[in-house]
Amino acid sequence: MTRASRRFDFSDRDELLRDPGNAVVYLADFLETGDMELFQEALKDVALAQQGGLAALAEQAQLNRGSLHKALSRSGKPQIATINKMLGALGLRLTVTQARQPSKATKKPTTSASPA
Repeated sequence: MTRASRRFDFSDRDELLRDPGNAVVYLADFLETGDMELFQEALKDVALAQQGGLAALAEQAQLNRGSLHKALSRSGKPQIATINKMLGALGLRLTVTQARQPSKATKKPTTSASPA
């Protein structure tokens, strides 16, 4: 027996992405995939959801609107400085954390010579 599927309502997406807490979760999920094109697309979603869209974000980030649009396009390759300015204008920032703790089991044991 199959469950009846329910369509997802995207009508509130922009409103949700205007909230910095929601934007953080949204962007972090895409960033964790390691797929920078997906992260770039997510960043564009967040930018477009803001009051005034890309034009307002470009002004707040002190970036040229055309350059911002190009950076967020599929062919764009935004520099880290551009991403930082965009995130700053959104009230966000990038942080670096350790990917995983090294396992104690993977450390090579120290050996000492035994007396003969």
